[in-house]
Amino acid sequence: MSGHSRWSTIKHKKGAADARRGKVFTKVIKELTVAARMGGGDPDTNARLRRALDSARANNLPSDTVNRAIKRGTGELEGVNYEEVNYEGYGPGGVAILVETMTDSRNRTVSEVRHVFTRYNGNLGENGCVGWMFNERGVIFVPKAAADEDKLMEVGLDAGIEEITDQGEQWEVQTGPDKLDAVKRALTAANIELGEAKFEKIPTTTIKLEGKQAETMLKLYEALEDLDDVQNVWANFDIPDELLEQE
Repeated sequence: MSGHSRWSTIKHKKGAADARRGKVFTKVIKELTVAARMGGGDPDTNARLRRALDSARANNLPSDTVNRAIKRGTGELEGVNYEEVNYEGYGPGGVAILVETMTDSRNRTVSEVRHVFTRYNGNLGENGCVGWMFNERGVIFVPKAAADEDKLMEVGLDAGIEEITDQGEQWEVQTGPDKLDAVKRALTAANIELGEAKFEKIPTTTIKLEGKQAETMLKLYEALEDLDDVQNVWANFDIPDELLEQE
């Protein structure tokens, strides 16, 4: 397994670990607040808020929590003012890493991110140093019980589906970043149940790691994900299946 399929496997395993720790709630709440602040509280006119609401539903976020987060974003309730700050750097073996954060203190966040990179044999770099190694893609998860691969392609090809990947109990549908909402509408109109829809940064190439480097890279990845201000971590490492199974 390699490339995008491998990266999806890694992201899903780490996402499940996040959910068990409850950290995913914090991430979704921040995204709801920032999306509402930037585009307003009406999901009909705010595509980013629609995607945040999809994530909230996929992760069973209570409706009152969702409403409070949106109202903090629109200013109807007082709350912390988050800003989006991204960091780039290198991990063991020269792995490229992107870190997306939402923070109310840039100094605190950069200090914490730099500490994690240094602790696990990585280096925090300048903005732009690795971003060019990733492409932004739209991704929609569809339960296999909702439709087979042929049905998905039949319904969504004209809307912009580019790739469908088998992810065990669900399909991962990949689109161009500007086609995500169009594909969602097409699948929904065909009465196909959808899971989470979001943007992902897909590496154009991967670096294969084994042994100690692979173990250290996973620790670096997990430590970054565990930081309170971190929303997403993207990287271009490829590691053996048996090491993933140990996680």
